[in-house]
Amino acid sequence: MLNWLIEPLSFEFMRGALVTAILLGVLCAVVGTYLIVQRMGLLGDVIAHAVLPGLAIAFFLGIDIFLGAFISGTLSTFVIGWIQSQSRIKVDAAMALVFSGFLALGIMLITLLKSKLDLHEFLFGDILGVTTDDVKRTVIITVIVLLLVKLFYKELLFYTFDPLGAQASGLPINLIHFGLTGAITLTIIASMQTVGVVLVVSLLIGPGITAYLLVKELHQMMQLGAIIGVISSVTGMYISYYLNVPSGAAIVLVVSVIFLLALFFSPTQGIFTRPEMIDRRARLLSQLKFQNPK
Repeated sequence: MLNWLIEPLSFEFMRGALVTAILLGVLCAVVGTYLIVQRMGLLGDVIAHAVLPGLAIAFFLGIDIFLGAFISGTLSTFVIGWIQSQSRIKVDAAMALVFSGFLALGIMLITLLKSKLDLHEFLFGDILGVTTDDVKRTVIITVIVLLLVKLFYKELLFYTFDPLGAQASGLPINLIHFGLTGAITLTIIASMQTVGVVLVVSLLIGPGITAYLLVKELHQMMQLGAIIGVISSVTGMYISYYLNVPSGAAIVLVVSVIFLLALFFSPTQGIFTRPEMIDRRARLLSQLKFQNPK
């Protein structure tokens, strides 16, 4: 058993991949918690696909592709807000339109600019190909985002659960919204090489909604979600190594399995274990015993 755990660590690429996976397991869980409590899970999916035009343009111009991804992802949220403010269109419809529009624009730009950008890598990830610079970038993004969440936790908590009250109390809600958008975009950029833009939303949302079924407080969701994210990431990496399957898919499948376990067996909200279900089964058993006495 010990050899089974140690063997992957003998390879430098696996050590880098595991460090990156652990960092992203924490980062995605913390940032994703805010998406969950605001019922804006689709926004993560929109931003994840909206980075594609920025990647294509930045690659063509020879600048940092992650800078292009950040600008493009952030721009998509402003477009959503603009559509919502200028029309009667609901936010979910605006997000769906921006999602498909930015994705189509990205694919078109890659074709027209004859870009040699590895689209498959960004769509599905390649964590085993992370470099030292990639690890450093992930560390920097993780530290910055977690530090800001720690410093402004009370303000973020107020804004998340009562945006109108936060505005009335004088909090800069536009700045807070922009900060959350920036954190989400940075998290997605950091996660692209791990699970790719197709699967990144699962890593953003999965650990958080699993924790939501088990605890009640926001900070507890973040903490438990981070633990679940780390366990899922590391387990997925080992599955990928020993079964020779895509690492991103393996990580997301582990996240999904843990969520299903919580959905079925959560002490308070589990389908099989919540109090009303236990009471119903107890009444049913008592009726059966009454109808069929021994």
